[in-house]
Amino acid sequence: MYDLILKNGTLINEGQIFESDIAIKGNRIEKIASSIDAESKSIVDLNGKYVIPGLIDDQVHFREPGLTHKGEIATESTAGLAGGVTSYFEMPNVNPTTTTNENLTKKFQLASTKSVSNYSFHLGASNTNIEEIKKADIHQAAGLKVFMGASTGHMLVDDLDALDDIFHYSPLIVVTHCEDQKTVERNEQLFHEKYGEGVSPEHHHLIRDVESCYISSSLAVGLAKKYDADLHVFHLTTEKEMELFSAGEADQKKITAEVCVHHMYFNNSYYAELGNQIKCNPSIKQESDRQALIKALLENKIDIIATDHAPHTWEEKSRAYIEAPAGLPLVQHGLQILMDLYHQDVLSLETIVEKTSHNIAKRFQVKDRGYIREGYYADLAILDHEKPYEVSKDNILYKCGWSPFEGHSFKSSIFMTIVNGNIAFQDGMVSKNLPFGMQIEFDR
Repeated sequence: MYDLILKNGTLINEGQIFESDIAIKGNRIEKIASSIDAESKSIVDLNGKYVIPGLIDDQVHFREPGLTHKGEIATESTAGLAGGVTSYFEMPNVNPTTTTNENLTKKFQLASTKSVSNYSFHLGASNTNIEEIKKADIHQAAGLKVFMGASTGHMLVDDLDALDDIFHYSPLIVVTHCEDQKTVERNEQLFHEKYGEGVSPEHHHLIRDVESCYISSSLAVGLAKKYDADLHVFHLTTEKEMELFSAGEADQKKITAEVCVHHMYFNNSYYAELGNQIKCNPSIKQESDRQALIKALLENKIDIIATDHAPHTWEEKSRAYIEAPAGLPLVQHGLQILMDLYHQDVLSLETIVEKTSHNIAKRFQVKDRGYIREGYYADLAILDHEKPYEVSKDNILYKCGWSPFEGHSFKSSIFMTIVNGNIAFQDGMVSKNLPFGMQIEFDR
């Protein structure tokens, strides 16, 4: 007796596309076969819909504790379900910051009673917490987040001695936000002198420019090579930075790279229409940069795709450019963005799956997730790839209540999301009385 059988799915997994049934018992996949005819508490006929591993988003800001007017673990993990995200790694720039192991443990305790999907958290670095970093439990934290550029929560690490120690001693994968703060501040001064109060979102990519990114990312790569450290560089945005990274398998490299969905979708021409809605750090840059990021992804220089989901209230985003915070909500729509790129023949289904689930599991050594395999947790996203989906106020699940995609019609819909064997989202509706997600385990 199974708990759930999915019939007639089109599975995309480990570089293959094939027709199959899936049988689930408890929270795990029990059987994968061309035809499963057995008793089950529930049977769903997928009629050929695409079945992929649930997304593991390794870079989200859910804003709890301390910034819950923007988002909460409960609301944002729920929004993720509607986007096929079954697991996430969340960021340390909350209040209080997750720069101690005690605060990290408290966040895990918080998520255990709030998150409807599976969770882990990055420990945060500062200029002064190297002793906390040395004591980090490699089986608990996903990685060590280093803001080598300004961040919410005053977590900028700009002391070169501190960076040396971090790359030398961190027992965790070092994951970085790379922008050179001095370059950014110099550009801000130049644009303020030239435009005064007229500095606008259309200047954002020129203030947080290519050089600011390259200086910082090349420093990170240099330090990783110096200390033979594990480095993963988040949200790359420039063509120039691609020369810093090598092609290869994600689990065979000590230095890996990531791109976010918005940097693959938007270019600087969108600032005129969307303004602060797409103000983010590092910035959305030129079309040539966007194309270079996609090329590097296809060449396996870039290993992972994430969202960097970063909600702010509409009131905050409506302020003047200088005062508006950076970041945009994306966890509900990231997979649909990628599917639009699939429909444009930019990305293959196999590539989307590799970069949003397999490679995160490989790089961070996630236990029993990230693949459709017998014995693995039943974390699945099911796509109706031919059913359009229009974003509207009525179906946005972010606590902030807005999206830069409002009014946009994506070419594909998320039909169902399964977390630990439970149908968590189906046909536009989040399931009621969902069990909480599980803390992600690591094989390290």
